[in-house]
Amino acid sequence: MYCPFCGAEDTKVIDSRLVAEGGQVRRRRECLSCRERCTTYELAELVMPRVIKSDDTREPFDEKKLRAGLLRALEKRPVSIDQIEDAISHVQHKLRATGEREITSRMIGERVMIELRGLDEVAYVRFASVYRSFQDLREFRDELDRLERKPLEGSKESP
Repeated sequence: MYCPFCGAEDTKVIDSRLVAEGGQVRRRRECLSCRERCTTYELAELVMPRVIKSDDTREPFDEKKLRAGLLRALEKRPVSIDQIEDAISHVQHKLRATGEREITSRMIGERVMIELRGLDEVAYVRFASVYRSFQDLREFRDELDRLERKPLEGSKESP
């Protein structure tokens, strides 16, 4: 690591600590030339897979689109910002955990629906109606019936 004071190439790590709930490493460094000290932070660069759209075009994953979709579905619902941020993190983690370089937009939509179902069933149905392009009231009823028949896995209701 270059010294930010004198530009020398060698610095020595004096102290290392985990910060940000273990997501970063804070290091105190000392320049071997000028003896000045500085602090650096290291974090893993986690690359999201590219998204394959329904028309087969590819684009970079866009967290803003994910957040906008969740916020739209959760508008005026009793869900905190912290819960929304957790849901975004869960979706991103699951997508990265696939190990794939490219994922379909359909896979993203399915992950979002899983998160919404756990957060708020009204928001889930809102999102599902747009995502699955419900054409009539019967499709809404079918989705509501499925929701009532199949409790969320891991909930108290499941066997």
